[in-house]
Amino acid sequence: MLGLIELDRVTKRYGDRAVVDGVSLLVPRGTVLALLGGSGSGKTTTLKMINRLVEPTSGHIRIDGRDTLDVAAHELRRSLGYVIQEIGLFPHMTISENVGVTPRLLGWDQARIDRRVRELLALVELEPGEFAERFPAQLSGGQRQRVGIARALAAEPSVMLLDEPFGALDPITRRTLQRMMLRIWRERELTAVVVTHDVKEAMFLGTQIAVMKDGKLLQMGTPDEVTQAPKDDYVRGLLFDELPATDRPPHHSPALPS
Repeated sequence: MLGLIELDRVTKRYGDRAVVDGVSLLVPRGTVLALLGGSGSGKTTTLKMINRLVEPTSGHIRIDGRDTLDVAAHELRRSLGYVIQEIGLFPHMTISENVGVTPRLLGWDQARIDRRVRELLALVELEPGEFAERFPAQLSGGQRQRVGIARALAAEPSVMLLDEPFGALDPITRRTLQRMMLRIWRERELTAVVVTHDVKEAMFLGTQIAVMKDGKLLQMGTPDEVTQAPKDDYVRGLLFDELPATDRPPHHSPALPS
């Protein structure tokens, strides 16, 4: 079953400090897992260990049953879609060239790459004839993020990893792209792990929510499960905006009260 992610007692230490501490979770195919927590909770490190931008100190991460340490890191990353807040488009490349980067590395022929680029630009609602030959500097922030999403989908991944992908966008653009991503994930039955500090975003995107604090996984469940039965005071405070200001994630958006 393509797209199954398993974390088994995964830990990351820097010296004596565990930034991720014994995290175990299962993300079935087609699930959108929102990793939710404040600064220093370990959510971004957890995400980066999945594609080996950060190597775990101990534990195992498996994708479709295969330990990621058994795959060369560059091959693993090419097989996974990855979207970050900063987007990271190559400024000297056209939009078409940016989207086609990974397929070129994988050795696709140019005709196949061109077809895929046109398909993906249309998918993210950027008219290929208008945008393919532009450069990133000629696009708005929201348009550049659409290109980043298209690039992440270019090699037909079954898994997407997203690190605060909409955090730098204005609220209207952010919600538009959130809806677009949900449509793409559902149509293509993709598995996704999304890092966010925004409760409303986690509840809107996630079919599963994983709340982290101090490197530990506090609770995981559907949005209804975590809001109706928070495991402890921290989870309850995070969801319903009852934490002290010093403990809240930046730009915290509380969930709607039940």
